[in-house]
Amino acid sequence: MITDPPRVEGFELRALSEADAPDLLALFSDPEVCAFMDIEPLLAEAEALDIIDWAEAQAAQGLGVRWGVRRAGEGRLIGTVGYNRIERGRGRWGEIAYDLARDQWGRGVMSAILPAVIARGFEDWGLIRLEAMVTEGNERSCALLRRMGFRQEGVLARRGFWKGQAWDQLVFARLAD
Repeated sequence: MITDPPRVEGFELRALSEADAPDLLALFSDPEVCAFMDIEPLLAEAEALDIIDWAEAQAAQGLGVRWGVRRAGEGRLIGTVGYNRIERGRGRWGEIAYDLARDQWGRGVMSAILPAVIARGFEDWGLIRLEAMVTEGNERSCALLRRMGFRQEGVLARRGFWKGQAWDQLVFARLAD
């Protein structure tokens, strides 16, 4: 099932639910966490619920999944990870995405989790290509993807428009071995 999270030692991953709204609000109200995202920092729990509703709809349709990330034995949501899109019709690819609370940056969280998320796509779902879209300037994300075996394929100039300006998107991809 698409919502079944991979197992990662030291972490608990599970599909986002309404119960995650307060923690998601705390995560996405941080301007630095949202700096390269296509959303403004959240101001209200209702906005977090909208994100959860989107994630639940994606999963229900088999189009994507977003798992909440917690350290094992701790209750606080420290980030999210998953697939914004999964295409199994006219292609066999997925777009991975992730975010992390600022106090967790540089602590190896996504380096520990992404290999299992990548394996879920390639080994369990039979995808042959994984993509990640990174807003230009997000060097931490670019470095993480390179460590995970992704390579930058190009730049989509002014592909996004949010926060009152156009943004270039860097296209990273990794092919199944």
